[in-house]
Amino acid sequence: MAFELPDLPFAKDALEPHISANTFDFHHGKHHNTYVVNLNNMTADTHMASMSLEDIMKATAGDASKAGIFNNAAQVWNHTFFWNSMTPNGGGEPTGAIGDAINASFGSYGEFKEAFKTAGMTQFGSGWAWLVKKGDKLEIVKTPNAECPLTDGATPIITCDVWEHAYYLDYQNRRPDFLEAFLNNLVNWDFANANFAG
Repeated sequence: MAFELPDLPFAKDALEPHISANTFDFHHGKHHNTYVVNLNNMTADTHMASMSLEDIMKATAGDASKAGIFNNAAQVWNHTFFWNSMTPNGGGEPTGAIGDAINASFGSYGEFKEAFKTAGMTQFGSGWAWLVKKGDKLEIVKTPNAECPLTDGATPIITCDVWEHAYYLDYQNRRPDFLEAFLNNLVNWDFANANFAG
C-alpha cells in the first residue's frame, strides 16, 4: 500500500493573509509531495511499505544507514501534523484542558508564547518548534531537519515548521513575524486539546 499525500484540512487560500495559497502550492503541492514520492520509492517491495509512518520513524530513528527513509517518513508525518496544527481564524489564547495545562506548565499563555517563539527563532537552519507532552507536563522543544519528538517518547501537541520554505514566499527572512502570525492567528487549539487528551 503506497503512502499518499494527504489533502490539506482547509482550502489552500483559507489561511490568507497569514499563509498564502502560493506558499501552499509549493509547500504542500511540491515539498510535502516529494517526501511522499521519495518514501514510496525507498520502501517499495520492502516490509516497510505496509508499516505506519510512526512505526517507520521509530524503526529508523538514529540509524545512519536508514537516514533517507527516516527523513522522508518523518517529513511526511511532520508536515501532516503541521497542517492540522493550523485552522482558519485560529490562534490566540487556548481554552479547555490545554489552556489550563499551558498555564500550569509555563505560568501564563504569554510566557508560553514567548518561549515557543524563542524556540522557533533559535532553531538554527531548518527545523521545527513543538509543544509536547512528556508524562503529565508540557514542554517546548525544537528539532533540526526532519527530527520529531515522537521518536523520543513525547506526545506532540502542536508544531510550527521553521524551514525557510514554510514562510519565505510570504515573510522572506522574517521568521519572527511568521511565528507571531502562527501563534496569533493560526494555531488549532481544538487539535491541541485532542492530542493532549490523546
